[in-house]
Amino acid sequence: MKRIILGSSLLFCALFTAPAMHAQESVEVLIRENGTERQESIELPKSMTYPLDSLLNDWKAKNYIDLGKDCSTSTVNPMFSDSVYIDRLSRMPTVMEMPYNEIVRKFIDMYAGRLRNQVAFMLSACNFYMPIFEEALDAYGLPLELKYLPIIESALNPSAVSRAGACGLWQFMLATGKIYGLESNSLVDERRDPIKATWAAARYLKDMYDIYKDWNLVIAAYNCGPGTINKAIRRSGGKTDYWEIYNYLPKETRGYVPAFIAANYVMTYYCKHNICPMETDIPEATDTVQVSRNLHFEQISDLCGISL
Repeated sequence: MKRIILGSSLLFCALFTAPAMHAQESVEVLIRENGTERQESIELPKSMTYPLDSLLNDWKAKNYIDLGKDCSTSTVNPMFSDSVYIDRLSRMPTVMEMPYNEIVRKFIDMYAGRLRNQVAFMLSACNFYMPIFEEALDAYGLPLELKYLPIIESALNPSAVSRAGACGLWQFMLATGKIYGLESNSLVDERRDPIKATWAAARYLKDMYDIYKDWNLVIAAYNCGPGTINKAIRRSGGKTDYWEIYNYLPKETRGYVPAFIAANYVMTYYCKHNICPMETDIPEATDTVQVSRNLHFEQISDLCGISL
C-alpha cells in the first residue's frame, strides 16, 4: 500500500500562498511532529511561476500553438475526495511509485486550478516533445513517466533559464551539460537543443539510478544535485528513502517530488478537471535529398504532388 503521509507520525496541513509580486512562490506547510508544531515554507519549482504569456512567447509556440476555436478551458475545477485521487494515481500505468499526501494534493490543486491555462499550453506542447522524450527514455530502459520531468523543470519552454544558470527543457547546468556532451560556447548552446539535451538527460538519469536505485531520490538529485542528496542521507543517519530524508532536503526539493507526481496526474486526468489542450499545428516533416543528375521542377512537382 502506498504511503499517504510524509514519514511516521507526521501530519501535514498545507495551503498555497500566491503573492502576486513574488518571483518565487511557496507552499506554507504546518507540520505536527512528536507533539510539536512548526511552519515551514516549501519553494515551488520556478516553472510553476511562469505566466502564460511568457510560455506563448517562445518561437515554436507563436508559430504552431493556438488558443483554439473549438475548445475553451473552463474556469471551473471540479473538486474530488482524497479517495478519488488515491484511486486515480494507483491506476496510472507507472513503474515509479506515485504516493498521495496533502502536499501532492496541493500541487494537483495548483495545476488544475490557477495554472490550468499553463497546463492547456503544455498539453499542446507535448505534441512536439513527448515523442523525443519517449524515444530516449525507452532506449535507456527508463520509466516513461520521466517524460513529464521537463514540465517541472521548464514548463516545456526550451528557452527557459533559471536564476542559477540552468538552461533548456531539461535545465542543464553548464558544467553538467558538458559532462554529458552538450557543447556550450559563444555561438551555440546545445542545452537548448531538445533532441541532444533529451538524450543527455536520459544518460544522466540512468547514471543517477545506478547510484541510488530509487526513483524518488533520482528525481530529487536531478533537482538539487547528488552532493546535496548524499549530505541529506548522512544527516538522516543513512536512510535512503526520499520521505525519510525529507526534512534534510532544501525547501524547493521538498516540493519537487510531489510536484512531479502532480504533473503526472494532471497530464493524465486533465479531462476530469475540464482542461482542454490548446491546438497544435505540427509542421510538415522535411528531409534533404541529394540529386546527382539534372532534373526540372515539373518532375519534382509530379513526384511530390505539389503544384508549381
